[in-house]
Amino acid sequence: MEYWQPKYETMDQDELKKLQLRRLKKTIASVYENVPFYAGKFKQQGVVPGDINSLDDVCHLPSTIKQDLRDNYPVGLFAVPKKDIVRIHASSGTSGKPTVVGYTAQDIDTWSDLIARDLTMVGVRSNDVFQNAVNYGLFTGGLGVHYGAEKLGAMTVPSGTGNTVKQLEMMIDYGVTALHCTPSYALYLAETAEQMDILDKLSLNIGCFGAEPWSSNTRKELESALNIKAYDSYGLSEMFGPGVAFECKEQDGLHIWSDHFLVEVLDSDGEQVAEGEKGELVLTSLTKEALPLIRYHTGDITRLLESECACGRTTQRISRVLGRADDMLIVRGINVFPSQIEGVIANIPEVTEHFQILLDRNQHRMDEITVRVELEERAFTGELKDLAAVRKHVENELKVVLNIRTNVELVEKGTVPRTAGKAQRIVDRRNAL
Repeated sequence: MEYWQPKYETMDQDELKKLQLRRLKKTIASVYENVPFYAGKFKQQGVVPGDINSLDDVCHLPSTIKQDLRDNYPVGLFAVPKKDIVRIHASSGTSGKPTVVGYTAQDIDTWSDLIARDLTMVGVRSNDVFQNAVNYGLFTGGLGVHYGAEKLGAMTVPSGTGNTVKQLEMMIDYGVTALHCTPSYALYLAETAEQMDILDKLSLNIGCFGAEPWSSNTRKELESALNIKAYDSYGLSEMFGPGVAFECKEQDGLHIWSDHFLVEVLDSDGEQVAEGEKGELVLTSLTKEALPLIRYHTGDITRLLESECACGRTTQRISRVLGRADDMLIVRGINVFPSQIEGVIANIPEVTEHFQILLDRNQHRMDEITVRVELEERAFTGELKDLAAVRKHVENELKVVLNIRTNVELVEKGTVPRTAGKAQRIVDRRNAL
């Protein structure tokens, strides 16, 4: 069985805009009438729901940021009574109050519909065995993807995280053909399977990966190691969770389901960027009942792409996420983005893509940045013949891009921690003492 909905996925652009405007007006009315936070924001902006008569008018609406969810913890932004909420999810809340998101029964059905569309788009069918190797519980990745795979009709294995050997045993015993997890954990699964000499016993052919940044080189590594096609998934709990956008088989950007989300990509001045230009992804929910958010600043940096795709879908497309607006590190007055470091490392064959950024402060109270990166097993078979040469080369390449001196620590393959969740890229030790 497929979960293909051409009515919405290939909708004429004029018809799609009419649908978006109808749903936008309904959403605006809901938050204005039911969420005091938004009623106040609208008044501050000097706008009422009746002022919004076209999609271009969205620029007059107030914005929402993550801190607004924390400030209204736990359910202050919900647009329906608590009795209508059938489920909540929440962030870990490691730095202050967590962000809590709620769902009505219709929201859960809509969310599973989105995931089923995504999985159909990359080739998952009802006769597939789908292993969901992400955390269940308050994290949205587990149950969100699980319900979508079930709606599609696939045999769904809720393996969760951890116990890597057992995960691989399940893949073999159940004949798992499709996998969902973080890309870093997928690499660890592949490494473990290789060590156990069981790669040829796996039946995988599709991998869906998200929740953390990953590069084209990581895609190639995963596809080669696991003999799969690897697809990028994008989502955020504030907009349901996973399933907001997904690659199709063309792998030329990610499709955002435009019948459920209104997309803006804004520059630092809050202006819409031109097609192909980089900016922050800003989303407005069009169908969420429990927690409809207006112009939510995701913090993710991306590019708008042409809507037309060779796959035939006419939904809005974005590039793969290029980085986080709030991930910027300031080291000795220089702006440093982890994605810049990842881009450099991905193009150096002597090292793997597993790295960590260590931030320290020296005895002179100056910031120091060290990039810990793993050596490839055959690191010295090319032009660079020893450890010192590789280190020097990596340091030079980083300096060209970052415009700052960077220490490089080369470690053995497998040294940088792997986890079943998101990889910890940055270790900031500057205030440890």
